[in-house]
Amino acid sequence: MEFIPSHHPLTPPHTVEDRVDWLRLLRSRRVGISTFYRMLEEHGNARAALEALPEIAKQAGVSDYQTCPRGVVEAELKAGRKHDARLITRADPEYPALLALIDDAPPALWVKGDISLFERPSLALVGARNASSLGVRFARTLARELGDEGFAVTSGLARGIDAAAHESALASGTIAVLAGGLDVIYPTENTDLYHKIAETGLLISEQPFGMKPFARHFPMRNRIVSGLSHATVVIEAAARSGSLLTAGNALDQGREVMAVPGHPFDARTAGCNMLIRDGATLVRGARDVIDTLAAASPLAQTVHHTPKTAIPVTPRPEPRAFTDHTMLHAEILARLSGAPLPEDDLIRDIGIPADQLSSEILTLELDGRIFRKPGGLLALG
Repeated sequence: MEFIPSHHPLTPPHTVEDRVDWLRLLRSRRVGISTFYRMLEEHGNARAALEALPEIAKQAGVSDYQTCPRGVVEAELKAGRKHDARLITRADPEYPALLALIDDAPPALWVKGDISLFERPSLALVGARNASSLGVRFARTLARELGDEGFAVTSGLARGIDAAAHESALASGTIAVLAGGLDVIYPTENTDLYHKIAETGLLISEQPFGMKPFARHFPMRNRIVSGLSHATVVIEAAARSGSLLTAGNALDQGREVMAVPGHPFDARTAGCNMLIRDGATLVRGARDVIDTLAAASPLAQTVHHTPKTAIPVTPRPEPRAFTDHTMLHAEILARLSGAPLPEDDLIRDIGIPADQLSSEILTLELDGRIFRKPGGLLALG
């Protein structure tokens, strides 16, 4: 059953006991988000809803139903204190206002970091995990420019486009939505980025601590990414991808959807091109995003322009040693697309000695898998 928001505001769980009851109701078996809100609506508070649950379950044919044990919730709250995290319910004034507007807004969020980022206008930047070098570079540039204009850059801490957007927006403010528990870093390659965001940005999750992300958790995370944001910008997305699901969430939530066009022969941009064909705003840079929002709503008047005097430079990675030619060929091909890329940029992005990479590029050229364009540009064959 879809939850229809009440005309009466939710009563915030003021005391520790109230918060325990709120979380117990949310974590109880067979209580989804819609059921949670309906129970609060019908019974007035979480304690009364918990007391009513066993009888409701019995009437539904579920015998010996038990609500979430108090000890489970107390352990979750203890884990929150251990990780210096904070629990925010939808009834709390600190809860992000935009997210509260969606029908399936999380009843509770674990947050760690700079909670003031919830007060800033947010933009979601999402895209392919196996992003091309051009896609990663565009994501970094767009995230930095939007951050300099006062936006909080929001994404899902995945590899590829998500990670590039987060990293570039560290100095200005970035929000990472986790699919699993707040203490579960996925993918593990983003461990350093996770800790940097915890220091200068904001990490959030609706899952209990220790929860490893399963397939069903990623669509749930995606609705939060778009729900927090005034608009979702898609940078490289296949025709069937999680990024397109995020864009679909944004449309359902009444938010703007924008996309970066790509080469027709590059499968990683097929989804973006489809979005543009179907009416999404074409994005060439930060100005397109800002102008679109200004035309769609009075949002532009709420953006605080706080240009940075100095933009931090991401240190160049240490050269890596590849002994497996197949792996190196796969990485080279993954970084390229149908759009030409300077060979120097490819060398810098992969981070291995130029002489080693050049010989492998030549091998792929002879194989017909890479074409060399005038001016030292490379593209997929």
